[in-house]
Amino acid sequence: MFSLRGCCLPLHPGKSLQPLPSLSRVMAAPKTQGAATQGEEDSDGNRGGAGGVSYEDTKDYILEPLSLPESPGGTTSLEGSPSVPCIFCEEHFPVVEQDKLLKHMIIEHKIVIADVKLVADFRRYILYWRKRFTEQPITDFCSVIRINSAAPSEEQDNYFLLCDVLPEDRILREELQKHRLKEILEQQQQERNDNSFHGICMFCNEEFLGNRSVLLNHMAREHAFNIGLPDNIVNCNEFLCTLQKKLDNLQCLYCEKTFRDKNTLKDHMRKKQHRRINPKNREYDRFYVINYLELGKSWEEVQLEDDRELLEHQEDDWSDWEEHPVSAVCLFCEKQAETIEKLCVHMEDAHEFDLLKIKSELGLNFYQQVKLVNFIRRQIHQCRCYGCHEKFRSKADLRTHMEEAKHTSLLPEKQTWDQPQYYFPTYENDTLLCTLSDSESDLTAQEQNGNIAIISEDTSKLHALKQSSILNQLLLHESLKN
Repeated sequence: MFSLRGCCLPLHPGKSLQPLPSLSRVMAAPKTQGAATQGEEDSDGNRGGAGGVSYEDTKDYILEPLSLPESPGGTTSLEGSPSVPCIFCEEHFPVVEQDKLLKHMIIEHKIVIADVKLVADFRRYILYWRKRFTEQPITDFCSVIRINSAAPSEEQDNYFLLCDVLPEDRILREELQKHRLKEILEQQQQERNDNSFHGICMFCNEEFLGNRSVLLNHMAREHAFNIGLPDNIVNCNEFLCTLQKKLDNLQCLYCEKTFRDKNTLKDHMRKKQHRRINPKNREYDRFYVINYLELGKSWEEVQLEDDRELLEHQEDDWSDWEEHPVSAVCLFCEKQAETIEKLCVHMEDAHEFDLLKIKSELGLNFYQQVKLVNFIRRQIHQCRCYGCHEKFRSKADLRTHMEEAKHTSLLPEKQTWDQPQYYFPTYENDTLLCTLSDSESDLTAQEQNGNIAIISEDTSKLHALKQSSILNQLLLHESLKN
């Protein structure tokens, strides 16, 4: 179901997108004015299209897979500004008016962001894609949804869906989630150690100084009002102010009904045992650390998973265990195979790249294979030919060039890719790295290359070692026997 307010379009990986004829009735949208370019699919299923790509040299050194830049929007990041820019134009909207920006992008630029409510930092998310869409055409990232497909061509229209099925988008969302979790944990630790807290009980108006736990424990013990362990709460001052404001408005914290006076509210909460917060009110989720732990999961889902794990651990029967094969992806295209042997056959036949032959000829051990794979992944991701260092607009253009120029097998010098930076995977879910061979022959090759570290013994006290050696006792014992 399409929601204009939240811009949420559920998408299940592996399922094809169906035309949405009702979308045109929801939005009478004008034609996109140069912001979103439509692309065609090439024979291998890659989307291409018009759009600029930056040819500026960028550093290839990476210390983590596809790390986010410090300023995702580059010169347009507008750090310190409370507004969020449109991905394609110069329109800006306040952060609190996120829905207006989403509506603007749908109507003016025909782009839909799926599950936008799960994005941890909406502003940094928008700034990141604003920069990326200036480097590559939108069709390299977004799925195209054609509406009114049965109508005449002039009445048809294309919308672009940006969602976490795209690996880059998924990684971005996870990184933003990790960044927010780090900030929340730092804030929580600061509050736990803060002894300058000042608060007043909402029920008896008693004043408390020191640590926040003193007030929270008082309300739980004296007034049976328990909002959770202090260590599980973050932004405690804001949380207490939110609750106090509801009480000042004569609203029950649990059923959220409004009463005519304060005494009636107190009697209601006492008799109905409503001295607790409403667990279904999502407004309170931001005050509990558990809601920041995993992307897209609330405390109820996390708790349900924990309970399910406890039940599963009670049974020791593993007879129904089924191991599902994991597919590895080709270095140059989207082809997948269940074994490295099948994948190597594909790369040799389709791209004239023989990974097993290269391993044998260069005598690569396991770790050198890892670095080679990560190097190639990085070059392909950046649309750069590692044979001639030329950069292209899209991966499809790069693949065509490399196959026609026979550059897939034209590896650079070993010192170019045999670098420590390529120990780190370009893609965190790169299954190919797990299928590389790790045999005894790798140790032999490593010894031949002189990479085995030799640690010398401490011989500074050689005489003392000889005197205390157990060999002296063994020799003495043997001589007495003879």
